[in-house]
Amino acid sequence: MTTKLKSKLQEDLTAAIKERDELRSSTLRMTLAAITKEEVAGKEKRELSDDEVLKVITKEAKKRREAADAFAEGGRAESAEREKAEGEVLATYLPKQLSDEELTDIVAQAVQEAKAAGAEGPRAMGAVMKIVNPKVAGLAEGGRVAATVKKLLAG
Repeated sequence: MTTKLKSKLQEDLTAAIKERDELRSSTLRMTLAAITKEEVAGKEKRELSDDEVLKVITKEAKKRREAADAFAEGGRAESAEREKAEGEVLATYLPKQLSDEELTDIVAQAVQEAKAAGAEGPRAMGAVMKIVNPKVAGLAEGGRVAATVKKLLAG
């Protein structure tokens, strides 16, 4: 019994192969391989939930972004473009990311809650992250969230 998201990836892969869309098909193949690898990791094989599949896709998209940046810095524009394009294919399966303003609003609210609960100084970072993370899970990258929290705590 495969999850809806994993089934969609498999259907889209079949369509991409039929359309001879090399970029989409190779990207989806790599992503499905990463999902399968995650399913067989650990003591026994298991089926991933849609949330877990989403985490794998998010991780794969992040890898593409980081690789694109690394290739761009290394002067390998063609490889950087390929990684960017793969990241865009994966982005279509992810929930829309929060804008900087939306993220700042959520973090500002969490900072207020944490301070009301008595968290101050460096310890406030952990308290704020505990409040923010469930609200932004899958909608903003951890590094972005942490940077916003630090910025707002520094005031």
